[in-house]
Amino acid sequence: MQPTAPELEILKLLWQSQPRTARELHDEIEQLLGWSYSSTRKTLERMGDKGFVAMEFKGNKKIYCAQVDKVKTLAAFAQDFAKRVFELDGPLPVAMFTDSRLIDDSEIADLEKLLKDLAQDQEQE
Repeated sequence: MQPTAPELEILKLLWQSQPRTARELHDEIEQLLGWSYSSTRKTLERMGDKGFVAMEFKGNKKIYCAQVDKVKTLAAFAQDFAKRVFELDGPLPVAMFTDSRLIDDSEIADLEKLLKDLAQDQEQE
């Protein structure tokens, strides 16, 4: 199961810095998503049910951490997009990710392997 677009925005924030409270996450995405604090909390709750985030208490605050691997999640999104939108069957060129603010140089090799594996899996379906 892949995260929805708003869930991905929350995951991107957590991958940058975690743990974070719902308030901290909301303050970062409020303008981008245009929703209320209660919507952020509900989305985090659903993400916990799906296994995308873990929640624990620190004092009287709930804090959240990403539970899905960044590179695997982004590779699956990219490969799915390429297949559904552009009808590409082969692996995506990893060079298209070199200027990404989400992927650093140490993660490029992992991403390249994952993209190849995902393309092979799709060919076998």
